[in-house]
Amino acid sequence: MDILLQIALIILPAGGVLMTTIYFLRKQESKEIKSLQLELRKERQKFFLPSRVEAYQRAVLLMERISPMALVMRLHNPGLPAKALQADLLKTIREEYDHNVAQQIFVSPGGWQMVRTSKEETIKIINLAGSQMGDTATGMDLSSKILEICAEVGQLPTEITIEYLKKELQELF
Repeated sequence: MDILLQIALIILPAGGVLMTTIYFLRKQESKEIKSLQLELRKERQKFFLPSRVEAYQRAVLLMERISPMALVMRLHNPGLPAKALQADLLKTIREEYDHNVAQQIFVSPGGWQMVRTSKEETIKIINLAGSQMGDTATGMDLSSKILEICAEVGQLPTEITIEYLKKELQELF
């Protein structure tokens, strides 16, 4: 019995020291892992940040270029039949979008969803105006109707998306 007591008096403090050592080593290891993760995150951000900023710039530029009013001003051809101008407007929107679709890699999923939705809503505005045109309507008539619808809508989907993208980009800094 006396030997067991002596062994217990040796083993218990040694076990306590061992457990304390393990605890502090794990705590130190955890700090080192967190430090390494932070360093890797900073390196990753340094590498990807310029690409992300450029992607947001291009997404905003896309929204500016497919804004109904900008499209009407850029593609306006009063002598063209309304249906032909409508087709040109829709083609331009799709080309602009297709040209920038790779930017979604660097833009947040929510941001890119806003871009996609704005594109679709802009197409709806143009199609709505086109559906109200008669067979003899001209590009001037369609342009006027698009501008009228834009005035009724108030804030356009492209403008809402631009604000959203700008806010998101500011959060990166």
